[in-house]
Amino acid sequence: MEMIKIDVWLYGTLARYGGNASRKSHARLQVNLSAGKGMCDLLEYLSLPTGERGITFINGKLSAMPGLQPDLDHPFHDGDRVAFFHLKSMWPYQYRNGAAMAPGMVKAIHKKKGLFHHRRGR
Repeated sequence: MEMIKIDVWLYGTLARYGGNASRKSHARLQVNLSAGKGMCDLLEYLSLPTGERGITFINGKLSAMPGLQPDLDHPFHDGDRVAFFHLKSMWPYQYRNGAAMAPGMVKAIHKKKGLFHHRRGR
């Protein structure tokens, strides 16, 4: 069975799901999953209820936010990076002018009325 490695960062109160890799403010761990596994499998592995996560990034692209989690079926590939922020975290400073979005998030944003996203060119 082929395995893939996911680089997982858990920020704020979510650090407690990092086990031995946990620090007070964050946790970083390498998670090995079977090839073909996705976000739901990662959340189950971490025992992290999806409702507890706030902003989520996959490979630096916004994939979920409170009340909008279109990434639950997102499949992972070897070397992917995932960052989970807790529900009360502020929008990360480096994304103050907007963030690149994962394909599922782009579709969800366009379907959701009253939600607007703007990313300025650099």
